[in-house]
Amino acid sequence: MKQSIVLLFIFFSIYSFGQSITISPKNVEKHISYLASDELKGRGTGTKDEQKAAQYIATFFNDLGLQPKGTNGFEQPFKANLDTVHVLDARNVVGYLDNGAERTIVIGAHYDHLGEGYQRGSLDQDAKGKIHNGADDNASGVAGVLELARYYAKNGIKESHNFLFICFSAEELGLLGSKFYANNPTIDLTKVNCMLNFDMIGRFDPTKPITVGGWGTSPTWGQVIPPVMQREKMAFKIDSSGAGASDHTSFYTKKIPVLFFFTGVHSDYHRPSDDIALINFAGESQILNAVTGILNELDKLPGRLEYRETAMPMARNASFKVTMGLLLDYSFNGPGIKVDGVSKNRPGEAAGIKGGDLILRLGNYTLNTIYDYMGALGKYEKGQTVETEVQRGAEKLMLKVTF
Repeated sequence: MKQSIVLLFIFFSIYSFGQSITISPKNVEKHISYLASDELKGRGTGTKDEQKAAQYIATFFNDLGLQPKGTNGFEQPFKANLDTVHVLDARNVVGYLDNGAERTIVIGAHYDHLGEGYQRGSLDQDAKGKIHNGADDNASGVAGVLELARYYAKNGIKESHNFLFICFSAEELGLLGSKFYANNPTIDLTKVNCMLNFDMIGRFDPTKPITVGGWGTSPTWGQVIPPVMQREKMAFKIDSSGAGASDHTSFYTKKIPVLFFFTGVHSDYHRPSDDIALINFAGESQILNAVTGILNELDKLPGRLEYRETAMPMARNASFKVTMGLLLDYSFNGPGIKVDGVSKNRPGEAAGIKGGDLILRLGNYTLNTIYDYMGALGKYEKGQTVETEVQRGAEKLMLKVTF
């Protein structure tokens, strides 16, 4: 009888530990302090410094006892095109918590940034030679993935989902790492219930709401998230779109419900000043603890989440007044711009544009890059109709787009 009581006490002690474990600001700070240190020189895609970051992530996954789910241990190497000439050796880092479940949740963030300003993307007027540490963008998101991995590997509970933790390279070059993984997955994507993406979650201001993107990709989000956020006393605003300028887009295009957590753009975005001293470690840990609450509620639900298609978003800080409702392949190097997806009931669909099309010309403007496309859109007003040259396979089409 005494032995049974002891065993029961041990069981409830373990169970209580599993329920009470939280993500600490100290652990978040430890990850960001290393990943965004000058030692890693901004984690430019394909650099030796980014490789150091990849090794840090892989070692952490290994120490947690996660299964390697890359194609070379924890790493999934791939080629990243910087432009039409330069090809970089990049790698995603992938770890798997196998709970023997039917469904899997993917938790991801990109770990690359802009290096020392020689790769494209910096908003600094004299960027070359300056270390862009990317503390918020996106050492903060990687810290989130690592601490969520720790939570689910060490909480003493066997959830009804498996978890795939993945840190992507080459996001800053056009979501290349996540797109490569989505097209070359190391698990069965048909068994993935949802994907959560963390990009710039280090500047939480308690007086302002956090943005939760992907809201429209499943009706379940509206049922599960509000009670948790209310319990955590965390204000939030929603972005319904499943697509955007971060890695959840690559999974949304595979018809997987997504969530995207983001604390907002700031004046240090893509500048050398995005540094460790400006991170709110306690605020980030608060976000991550709310996320565990969301995931734990989700884990209780039977069956698969319902996927829903959403409208395509306008680009951040867009100066144009019109949109075609297109999701573009940012990794495509021209000529033309490549269409990945077309939103329903928008000008692109009405004109007959389809996924896989190359748009060569919009009105009088030849399109060779995404920037050509954005520049052309800025010339038009709502109600205008423009002739659009499209290549579909070997066939060239002339379509009319009415904004």
